[in-house]
Amino acid sequence: MDDSESSNPGIEAALHTARAGVLRDLATRDVADATVVSLLEDAVAQRRWWVEQWPAGAEFLLGLVAQDIQDALLEAYGRWPLCGSCAVEGELQALSVDPELGPDPHWVCEKEGIVIAPVGALQA
Repeated sequence: MDDSESSNPGIEAALHTARAGVLRDLATRDVADATVVSLLEDAVAQRRWWVEQWPAGAEFLLGLVAQDIQDALLEAYGRWPLCGSCAVEGELQALSVDPELGPDPHWVCEKEGIVIAPVGALQA
């Protein structure tokens, strides 16, 4: 454990919670292979610096890490996660994180205008 981990356990707990929630969503949607988990680890590492600069932002980490992994996956694999109801209709509509910067983030289908699930609680 380095000094930053031992000096602020609240930040570490928030980072671990964000990682676990996004990993749950990745696993639920069957995209949590080793490469994607590495992208998640990179996102968490980058957010560690951010939250150390602004500790009050710890409550926003789950949504921010979810958006970071969406961006990383977009570049490497395509849009994620896809909306189940839109995909049934033949469209590949990605869900969005709402709020973009706030506590209690949710996956939202912007086309349908509905909340699908809290980040960390996607269904298959």
